[in-house]
Amino acid sequence: MGLPMTDLPPLIDRHVHLEGGLDPAWVRSEAALRAVALPGSLEALWRGEAQPFEAFIEAFLFGAQLLNSQAAVAAAVGAIASRTLRAGGAGFDLWCSPSALVSHWKLLSLDAFWRGLEQGIASARAQGLQACAVVDAVNHFGPEHGHAVLDLIEGDLPPFVVGFSTGGLERVPFRQWAPVFDRARKRGLRIAAHAGENGDGNQVREAILEGGVARIVHGLRADQATLELLADRRIPVDVCPRSNALLAADVQPHPLPRMLTAGVRCALGTDDPGVIPCDLATEREAALELGASKAQLDQMRALGAEDAWCLAPRI
Repeated sequence: MGLPMTDLPPLIDRHVHLEGGLDPAWVRSEAALRAVALPGSLEALWRGEAQPFEAFIEAFLFGAQLLNSQAAVAAAVGAIASRTLRAGGAGFDLWCSPSALVSHWKLLSLDAFWRGLEQGIASARAQGLQACAVVDAVNHFGPEHGHAVLDLIEGDLPPFVVGFSTGGLERVPFRQWAPVFDRARKRGLRIAAHAGENGDGNQVREAILEGGVARIVHGLRADQATLELLADRRIPVDVCPRSNALLAADVQPHPLPRMLTAGVRCALGTDDPGVIPCDLATEREAALELGASKAQLDQMRALGAEDAWCLAPRI
């Protein structure tokens, strides 16, 4: 039996990217204003067509490069907040990449970026949502890039920034990222890593044992021994079924039922709902289609709140 509705814990979107959460109508409008063509990969993903990870990155970066002002960043957070509210959500853990916007493309200053996030998060909180930010670095750029990201945010961090993570292609072993993670941890940031999405399952195990991460995003390719390790160490895993179906289509069947049976602390996230259309309601439907029971979904909801960083202070 599921929990009575009155007893349900807050529904949290445990993993959503700022740059991947834009309102598609806003993206179309901005592209038209700037006289730039939408990439075919983005159009395909909006239609629900499976794409290789590199094509997804092209679509993701197209939207990211539209975030060239405080107002645009605030609008991106607003789109995520609206989508969360429509699905009955109570908050979200928000991944963001200031290094790309501020240092690489030089689209806006770090101050304007933080102010945009602050404005968007304040608006979300005024609507009854909880929210926090996790700074994301790029695995395949290597640990030197990770240190550069930390250099960029070295000043006083806004209180809503609570975590540090890696995303991108899983090409650099997490043992090489350990010094970066240690440095971020000393700044009071929680550590996560995208692992087992586009790299092999050993990346998940290495992220835990040698990277010392406190949270895994996706973890799709983890073997049974690694699932048992995740369960034993009570390490949360953010699972994003719609995103997984398009970007990791070769992982069949989806391991969510196996994860739940092993006792892994799974919770649902939308990942990039402005690129791969979804929300918390469709992710719940997808989890049911994958074989999760309603009781397991209630458990995932409870764990989603227990382990959510937007509901916990910085370490």
